[in-house]
Amino acid sequence: MRISIVSSLIIVVIALGSSVAVNAAGSKNTSGKSVVLPAPQVSIATHDAYFEHLKAHCGKAYQGKITVDNAKGGGFAGKKLIMHVRRCSERELQIPFHVGDDASRTWILTKTGSGISLKHDHRQADGSYDESTMYGGHTLDGGWDRVQSFPADQYSKELFAKHGIPQSSGNTWQMFIYPDKFTYRMVREGREFRVDFDLTKAVSPPAAPWGYSD
Repeated sequence: MRISIVSSLIIVVIALGSSVAVNAAGSKNTSGKSVVLPAPQVSIATHDAYFEHLKAHCGKAYQGKITVDNAKGGGFAGKKLIMHVRRCSERELQIPFHVGDDASRTWILTKTGSGISLKHDHRQADGSYDESTMYGGHTLDGGWDRVQSFPADQYSKELFAKHGIPQSSGNTWQMFIYPDKFTYRMVREGREFRVDFDLTKAVSPPAAPWGYSD
């Protein structure tokens, strides 16, 4: 009798073990073939939401105005300011920032797998790289789904020191994306610059920025 009970228990345990093994295998790969996949593009919810809020405006352009500039005379006053969410992919957004006839600036937002990077691609009128280009920063935390901050990265700090503007090493760039307004803001000790763009009224997209083509 005892042998029969023990045998029955062994059969049940083996059956359960087989079932677990089958279920585990079924949740992964039951074909018997090797799975070949690219490394996953990881992200977090606030970064994903922020990126998608901006991406929703892909192809559209908007006019803005300076709302804060405590330095004055920076070459922006009196100029028509246009941002254009020009090129979008699952990983990168290209947003040219036109200042009057100056099409030298393109903001590039990139999902890096450890946050979001902001770079300023600056070009000469012939499309060649400006001596001060690709400066920017990277998120250091989760931020919010409509606000992200980008403190200057090491490349930028060294670039600023090289060009004699070490005070810019303290730059933090911020971008806010709300239903009716997009804001580009740069702050550091003693300095603030901010442009707000009206998202309620799209304008005609400008030509491609310098260094890019349609």
